Amino acid sequence: MNDVLKWLTDGAHWRGGEGIPLRLGEHLLYSGLALLVAAVLAVPLGLWVGHTGRGRYLAVNVSGGLRAVPSLGLLFAAIMLLGPRLSGEAGVFIPSELVLVVLAVPPILAGAYAGVEQVDAAARDAARGMGMRGWQVLWQVEVPNAMPLVISGLRSAALQVVATATLAATVGLGGLGRFLIDGLSVRDYAQMAGGAVLVAALALLVDLLGATLQRLVVSPGVTGQTGRSTARTRRGGRLRLALRS
Repeated sequence: MNDVLKWLTDGAHWRGGEGIPLRLGEHLLYSGLALLVAAVLAVPLGLWVGHTGRGRYLAVNVSGGLRAVPSLGLLFAAIMLLGPRLSGEAGVFIPSELVLVVLAVPPILAGAYAGVEQVDAAARDAARGMGMRGWQVLWQVEVPNAMPLVISGLRSAALQVVATATLAATVGLGGLGRFLIDGLSVRDYAQMAGGAVLVAALALLVDLLGATLQRLVVSPGVTGQTGRSTARTRRGGRLRLALRS
């Protein structure tokens, strides 16, 4: 641990073309881009599946099947299939991003359609009874109630992408995985452990940001916080009355 701490606190590792800030920026770029593309693809599809009920069987099986795909094997397969058809760094970057997108889609898709499916049918019926059209029911009733599971799917995908982006270093890309690969090549175990600590810290930070986003986006009425707050207020009022009497 002393060697790891020395490596992490060494100023030489925090500057230059291969320093921690640069590798962290590369890691965030790979992860953020993949997560964005996966969300653009999976969230609308999941909302549509949950709202209409169509394609649910296919969506469930596809998302379950993609979860079982080994990340490293899929990465090397993509490099062998797409790499020769692309030139320069794109021959490594595009296949790697494609793999990250494929791994991020299942949890996002599952969170979106499961979130819409779990909405109380009575709420849908009430909305239709008020004259809302299908798309209005989706956006004004189903989506707000589905947000906890939608955000949970995004958080799960973000953690998986951040962890898997480390493997991009095995095919020549940058990111925090470079510290593990480069350290292994020269048997610098402090560098390897330091890189692992940085990846774990980044994953924890991303999950913390996701939890904060969930608190900001999700209505307290959906999470039940309003109900709990009201119940606490009522109990407090009854207690004060009892004390006065």
